[in-house]
Amino acid sequence: MIIPVRCISCGTPISVHWDEYNKLIEEGSSVKEALDAIGLERFCCRGAVMSHVESIDIIGRYK
Repeated sequence: MIIPVRCISCGTPISVHWDEYNKLIEEGSSVKEALDAIGLERFCCRGAVMSHVESIDIIGRYK
């Protein structure tokens, strides 16, 4: 659905980085470079951002 507001493990706010992360990925940065650039250092936060799937467009087709 939507990116979690905070990391499930440590509670660090991660949703504020989502747009910048997507922008860096679209520009051709690797996932590691993008996560380093936005300042996510913990493995739990990095995993939460990398494993998120934007499914709102798929779900929005069904009424």
